[in-house]
Amino acid sequence: MAFAYYYTVRFQDTDAAGVVYFANVLRICHEAYEVSLAASSINLKSFFTNPSVAFPIVHANVDFFRPMYCGDNLVISLLPEKIGSDKFEITYEMTVDEVIAAKAITRHTCIDVSIRSRQELPNYMNHWLETNHRDAEGAERRRSREEVI
Repeated sequence: MAFAYYYTVRFQDTDAAGVVYFANVLRICHEAYEVSLAASSINLKSFFTNPSVAFPIVHANVDFFRPMYCGDNLVISLLPEKIGSDKFEITYEMTVDEVIAAKAITRHTCIDVSIRSRQELPNYMNHWLETNHRDAEGAERRRSREEVI
C-alpha cells in the first residue's frame, strides 16, 4: 500500500474564503514527507540537521480540483520516484472522501552542504525511495484491477 498520511484541515490552514490557503497545501505535503521518512526509520533530527548533506526542493507545483475546508479529513498519498542519481520527485495526491482535491509535486536535489554542489543520493534515501515507490506501484496495480472488475 502507498504511504498515506491523514490530516484534518484546521481553521489556521484556511484563507478568508474559508478554503485551504494555497501555500498551506505544500506545508501539509511536507509534513506528510517528514512522517514518511520517520516511518522508514530515518531519524528526522539527524536528517534535517546533518551538516554534510541536504535535499532542497528545487521545484514545486500544485493543481487544485476542489476546495478543501476546515474539518475536511484529508488522505495524502505519496509516490516518490528517483529521477537521477542525485534527485527525486514526490507526487502527492490529496483526497477528501475518496475524491481527489489536489495534486502536488516537489522535486528535490541532493547536495553536499559544505560545497553546495550536487552529490549522489545516500543509501538511506535510495532505500526510502525504493520502498515507498514499490509500495505505491503495488497499490496502483490493485486499484486498476478493482476498476476493471
